[in-house]
Amino acid sequence: MSVSKKITPPIIFSIPGYEHIQQDLVSLLDGEHGTVERMQFPDGERYQRLVESVEERDVILVGGTISDAATLSLYDLASAITKYGARRLRMVVPYFGYSTMERAIKPGEIVTAKARARLLSAIPPASNGNSILLLDLHSEGIPHYFEGGLTAHHVYAKSALTPIIAKQGNENFVLASTDAGRAKWVESLANDLGVDAAFILKRRISGSETLVTAKNADVDGRTVIIYDDMIRSGGSLISAAETYAESGAKSLIAVCTHGVFTPGAYARLVESGLFQSIIATDSHPNALSYEKGGLMLVPTASLFVPHLTR
Repeated sequence: MSVSKKITPPIIFSIPGYEHIQQDLVSLLDGEHGTVERMQFPDGERYQRLVESVEERDVILVGGTISDAATLSLYDLASAITKYGARRLRMVVPYFGYSTMERAIKPGEIVTAKARARLLSAIPPASNGNSILLLDLHSEGIPHYFEGGLTAHHVYAKSALTPIIAKQGNENFVLASTDAGRAKWVESLANDLGVDAAFILKRRISGSETLVTAKNADVDGRTVIIYDDMIRSGGSLISAAETYAESGAKSLIAVCTHGVFTPGAYARLVESGLFQSIIATDSHPNALSYEKGGLMLVPTASLFVPHLTR
């Protein structure tokens, strides 16, 4: 008579700022909530301790590399998890910082995306391996920067954003990009939705100024939903929205995966009066603080579940 082995649920930890996704994953995976004891000393050094034992456990660690401190917190916790005997380590990284610094343009430039990938690749391996899940990266090549025993997976937010975009639009809406650089991604999403895609061409005049030289689609009298992978200062988004508005767009909606929102950015977008609504996922902690101010938040935890149940 065979006795089925009881499956131990994963234990799920997070760095500060990502407790919301940690809790969502605990619920979705029927996992165990992992606790980290933390304190900061007067000299700035930080203390962290895993409260629960991770020995021979499948461990999930949630955290975006939103700052250098967050990156080191993720690295330190992951290193401790494998040191204390985790069977497997899977890192859920909803926002990978420095993703726009994925290649060198000028001699001597540091490719910081690659440097950060190498740092996380240096985490000691768990007995059953380490993996990292990355959401809507700015460049498709970034997963190839991870080395050694760390397996990288690019997770796409399409399945979470498509129904939201479809609900916001109508039978006459256009899916648009802020510039030609994101046109390929927007065209793919527009094809999934069965709608027209639009993009604009820009010419850089100076380090801080661009000139719109052309647009490719008729938006007159139509709702235009502008998608970008991230909103930081909001300058490119406002510039694109003004172009579509001047071209006769009836209404404008902004959608992004990563709501980074540098200081003053969200207020600038709202005060511009251009947007009927602004939508972002919960991949960056900054976005959470603007939900009460009208930002529509789209949860991302479910996007990672198929990769965490294999």
